Amino acid sequence: EGRECRGRRDDAERSAGELGARKATLEGSLERIRSELKESEAALSALQKSLADHNARRREVDSELESVRNTLRQVKDDRRKDKEEERVLGAIAALKRHFPGVRGRLVDLCRPAQQRYNLAVTVAGGKDMDAIVVDGKKTAFDCIKYLRDQRIGTATFLPLDSLQTPPPESTERLRAAAEKDGRYRLAADVVRTSADDIRRAVLYAVGNAVVCDSLDVAREICFAPPGARRGEDGRVKAVTLGGAVISRAGTMTGGVTRGDTDRAGGRFTDGKLEELRSRKEALEARGEELDAEAGRGSGSHAARLEDLRNAMGDLRNREQYTKSDLEYTKKKLKEQATLLKSSVKAFAKLEKQAARAEEGVETTNTAVESFRTAVRDAEEEHFAPFREETGISDLRAYDEAIGKAREDFVKKRTDIREHLAKLNAKKKYEDKKDFETKLAKALKKKTDHESELAEAERDQETLLVQVSEIKARLADAEATLKQAQETEREKDDVVKEARNVLKEAEGDHGRVTKTMNAEESDLMVLRQKLHETLQKARVDEVELPVLDDSGEVDDDMDADDEDAPEGSQASETATRSTGGRTRSTNASQSATQESSFSEHYSQREDSKVAKDRRDASRVDFSNVDEDLKMRRSASEEEKLRKKFEGKIGKLTQEIEGIAPNMKAADAFDTMTDLVKSTVDDFNTAKEEGRRANEAFNKIRKSRSHKFNTAFKKIDAALKIIYTDMTKSSKHPLGGNAYLSLDDSDEPYRGGMKFNAMPPMKRFRDMEQLSGGEKTVAALSLLFAIHSYRPAPFFIMDEVDAALDNVNVLKVCNYIRQRSDDFQCIVISLKDMFYERSESLVGICRDVSSSSSRSLTLDLTKFDRKTGGEKRSHEGGEDSVARTDSLPKRPRMIAADTVE
Repeated sequence: EGRECRGRRDDAERSAGELGARKATLEGSLERIRSELKESEAALSALQKSLADHNARRREVDSELESVRNTLRQVKDDRRKDKEEERVLGAIAALKRHFPGVRGRLVDLCRPAQQRYNLAVTVAGGKDMDAIVVDGKKTAFDCIKYLRDQRIGTATFLPLDSLQTPPPESTERLRAAAEKDGRYRLAADVVRTSADDIRRAVLYAVGNAVVCDSLDVAREICFAPPGARRGEDGRVKAVTLGGAVISRAGTMTGGVTRGDTDRAGGRFTDGKLEELRSRKEALEARGEELDAEAGRGSGSHAARLEDLRNAMGDLRNREQYTKSDLEYTKKKLKEQATLLKSSVKAFAKLEKQAARAEEGVETTNTAVESFRTAVRDAEEEHFAPFREETGISDLRAYDEAIGKAREDFVKKRTDIREHLAKLNAKKKYEDKKDFETKLAKALKKKTDHESELAEAERDQETLLVQVSEIKARLADAEATLKQAQETEREKDDVVKEARNVLKEAEGDHGRVTKTMNAEESDLMVLRQKLHETLQKARVDEVELPVLDDSGEVDDDMDADDEDAPEGSQASETATRSTGGRTRSTNASQSATQESSFSEHYSQREDSKVAKDRRDASRVDFSNVDEDLKMRRSASEEEKLRKKFEGKIGKLTQEIEGIAPNMKAADAFDTMTDLVKSTVDDFNTAKEEGRRANEAFNKIRKSRSHKFNTAFKKIDAALKIIYTDMTKSSKHPLGGNAYLSLDDSDEPYRGGMKFNAMPPMKRFRDMEQLSGGEKTVAALSLLFAIHSYRPAPFFIMDEVDAALDNVNVLKVCNYIRQRSDDFQCIVISLKDMFYERSESLVGICRDVSSSSSRSLTLDLTKFDRKTGGEKRSHEGGEDSVARTDSLPKRPRMIAADTVE
């Protein structure tokens, strides 16, 4: 028991020491975990803030990028043309190559001044916007003939030299009226052209049509009384920005869908397509930069956020487990301390008992030793004669030896008997077994297995023979298959080569066909030019130097009657000179003009083509300069033609000036005086125009400056006032309101938009706000305008009808704050206005006089009373009760009508 108590004490001391060390370790670990947890929470908060900032910027970039992509997709869809339109565009390109006078489609040569005019200009121009602009009628006829010969289709041409445009007087009259009104403008004035001569085509397409801001303005212009109409004959065509049309006859057309608006407006967005693409690339680059800042894979914000959350979860689990383990350790430490204390007490008690027991043991040992001595003495006395007879010196050793031998003998005898019993039992078990039956079964099983083995060997031989045959057939089939595959590969190679050759041949055929068509078109144009040149020479009776049959130079072109076909409508007159070397041929002009549009120059066998070729081959070019013999482009030919025409004109003028004019001196003096007076008038008008322009620009600049100054101050005041009137304890930041201009360049010519966003609400149009929200916004705008140009007083008629008590209180407080700046008369039915006014005015019915009468009450004299007092005024059925005292009343009068 003492040893057990000592062991329990030692175990308790050891456990207490281990638990104490474990407690200190757990407390240190818990402190480290809490520190790491705080650091992780701070890092998580910073990372979440960074992630929120990145997500906001990424959403902004993605939203703008998606908007740009949608716009690009819409532009791409709008510009996807069908095959017929592509053929027409190709035909226009061919026309530009063959005929230098072709300028292009009108819609490609002009654009609106602002994007909001896109639909209006498209509707005003109508089908003429898709017409092709050319320099003259001749070019238009040539283009029409080319389109007919090539069977491309039909097109409308606008020759600039013969277009009929509205008279300048009517145009200027409409322009002056539009500038004075400001609600509409000429359609021709809102269109910008690539060249000045295209302005004539624009005037032809849109005429004197006007672009109006709304349909009401268009009705006012078109359906005004006859004396007030602006057109030349009292009628004018009006087009609205939304696409509605009122014709000169008075008919109205409208119903344009949003898709039509987008398609019509998209025709003028060519200049912005490159800007959209550049913006898209910039946004994509910005998105990649944001992604690079955020990182990818394991280094991304999301991955780091997830790692931090997992680490924090592990730290919290470790903290929880450490707390539990620390509590358990403290509990066990307390138990071990109690056990150690009890063990120490028990061990002290046992030590006292052991001391007493040792004293008793010593006494007992002394007695036992004396008893042993007495026993030995007695044995010596009794066994002495026996030892002497046997010669045994130690009886105890003899007794022990005899006893041990006897025990070994008994043990061996017992083992032999047990082994013999086991052998007898085993013999009986083996004697009972039937070995004959088992042997017979084994022999029978052996015989069956041998027969099955023989049969299996026979089957194996048969199968081996079949396998050999199958292998032989398989080898033959593989050889045949390999040969067929080689043949197939050879055939495939041949087919591929043939296909490549066919593809190359088809490509060459297409290129050759295309080249032939282009060359045929060029040849046709050259033949046409040759015919026109020869025809013009005949018509103008120009004698071209030609070669006779012997190769010498003649004076003009010869048209041989023998080479002309029968039935030809051309008639020629040939005259030969005396020497027989010079002859002149003059074809009749009528016959030539009749045949000019009936020739088909694509056939080499045509008699007229052959005749033109023969005539051209006989022209002598020996006197022509070498630089004129070189082939030139269409533009160079056009320049050279104009140069020669200019020389011809100068020569013609010189020829005409050769004839003497006896009155030229008087005419010259008259014209000199007229020119001098005209120049003086022009200089005077120019100076007056310059001064008027300077005065106009000065007034316009001053007007713009004043308007922008007022707009900026009112907009700034509006934001502050609306925020103050919508601020509350739940929404300390208040709402937001702002003004925006439709046309920032010329703000006084456009409209203005007013938008308000109440607290905690998204952006919506003013029409979608509630009545109270509209009232607060309208009052904010009114007070903002008043802040710029203060008025002496206000009169408000039931402005609080749609307001609740909270908003009524805000309006009252604002008016009270501004009571030093203005006086305010409010017609209201709300008690809150009554309580916060300076005086009350009530209108009631006087039954005695059958008329109305007014009742007034000055509330300023009640300001000296305490807040608990009540005031009332009996006047018909109107009564006002005051429950609080205001330190200072606004200069406000509340009025009401009492029945």
